[in-house]
Amino acid sequence: MGKEFPSSVLFCCDHNATRSPMAEGLMKKYYGHRAYVQSAGVHHELEIDGFAISVSAEIGVALERHRVRSFDEMAEWGDDLSGFDLIVALSPASQRRALDLTRHSHLDIEYWPIIDPTGLGETREAKLDAYRQARDQIKKRILDRFGPPDAGLEQEGD
Repeated sequence: MGKEFPSSVLFCCDHNATRSPMAEGLMKKYYGHRAYVQSAGVHHELEIDGFAISVSAEIGVALERHRVRSFDEMAEWGDDLSGFDLIVALSPASQRRALDLTRHSHLDIEYWPIIDPTGLGETREAKLDAYRQARDQIKKRILDRFGPPDAGLEQEGD
């Protein structure tokens, strides 16, 4: 761990439909309101992924009400990326976009290479396994980076 706990975190990936919503949900589950947490994607042409909803529900993270949004929508709504203490990019495209959008800001951007499970697996169970692998990679990175969950928040589903 060793790094200061940020007051605000933005997780980003390609579509804000799979990896970044899982990261947002896990962060909120483990640390509650300790940090302001949001997620965004480079593009917005998908809705929240059903497999991401399923594997997150397995560990007590509800994503069915997640509203997909892009960096462009954030800007349209007045959300300034420079207002975040930390941006965590979960895909190469989102890392490039975050670096480009914040090139004039003093802002920490971390890249966590998380597998994209969306094209993996032939059967439903194989697909779920790929999504679980991505979820578990995100979970490990969050716990390694931010430390143990706040008392009482991690119980359900773990």
